Amino acid sequence: MSVELNRLLDKAVSGERLSSEEGLRILESHDLVAIGAAADAVARRLHPEPYRTFNIDRNINYTNVCSAVCDFCAFFRKPKSPEGYTLDKETIYKKIEETVALGGDQILMQGGMNPDLPIEWYEDLLRSIKERFPQVNLHCFSPPEIHALHKLSKLPVRTVLERLKAAGLGSLPGGGGEILVDRVRKEMTRGKCLTDEWLNVCREWHLLGGIGSATMMFGHIETLAERIEHLERLRQLQDETHGFTAFIAWTFQPDNTDMAQIPPAGSFEYLKTQAVARLYLDNFPNIQSSWVTQGEKIGGLALHFGANDMGSLMIEENVVAEAGTVHHLTLDTIKRLIREAGYIPRQRNVFYDYIDSEEPADERRSASHAGRVALPVLN
Repeated sequence: MSVELNRLLDKAVSGERLSSEEGLRILESHDLVAIGAAADAVARRLHPEPYRTFNIDRNINYTNVCSAVCDFCAFFRKPKSPEGYTLDKETIYKKIEETVALGGDQILMQGGMNPDLPIEWYEDLLRSIKERFPQVNLHCFSPPEIHALHKLSKLPVRTVLERLKAAGLGSLPGGGGEILVDRVRKEMTRGKCLTDEWLNVCREWHLLGGIGSATMMFGHIETLAERIEHLERLRQLQDETHGFTAFIAWTFQPDNTDMAQIPPAGSFEYLKTQAVARLYLDNFPNIQSSWVTQGEKIGGLALHFGANDMGSLMIEENVVAEAGTVHHLTLDTIKRLIREAGYIPRQRNVFYDYIDSEEPADERRSASHAGRVALPVLN
């Protein structure tokens, strides 16, 4: 490890803020072990408790009809396409019932930007779900969906959010962020909100007292400097609002998309980028592993590269699956991966409060004695 990299990693581990130039220098390094160890040290400093968490929810993609055209998306269908769909309420209720039966307390609901669905449709859906499932948090509608609804309804973004919140919206997922750099967004998508518009939806939601997550999809046409710019924009907004609960990064899945010629980023790049995010986002309390795109082995290993949360059991997922990447983990597998990383698994809600009972003493001892896993060969 170079003297300069060692200095920068020590700076981040001690809690000092990295500049964008320093973040880029770390991201440009290939010393995965050193970067991962530093990210792990930061995660342990922020989360000294013996637990690592997960939640149980379901990703209900209520419509695949979308007015935007994103070259990286294999899921969407254009308006009027014979392959387009919008789920009816009874189908959505059934999916929620199945989630609750499995111990879930949250629904992640996202879809395309369907120009045939007015704001009243969303309000009616949220109200009807809350009437039937008052205990379920509705983690719904990404910033691009909210922005599209603002354009369609000709209402201010804040008014749209106020109305959805009154109808039962509980928290805001951070989807549709991709890379928060307009050069990238303009090159690979059309008809979708740009960087400031995405951030403004989050800002308005946070100012209403709401919370939500933030994401990054990387490994396509962005530069390393643009990955850091993405993190910098998120960090600036978090300084302002403190409304983000977690950050989740995942690699672009190229199969079945108009960008299929781009070779997929491997696990080495995923772990390094997540680790740098943990070092850079000093005001984000939580980092989620992305086992949905990385699979069991790397998803679990991510707990040693800055992640303190395994994300969701993900009972259902359609968007990544349409791109040809399908990973399914059982609840027992998620708990096992957390134990193998040396921690006690705990179920949490959207606020990262534990909603289960602590495991027996013998389980705690088993986790505390778990060895650190060996680094696999990474591509």
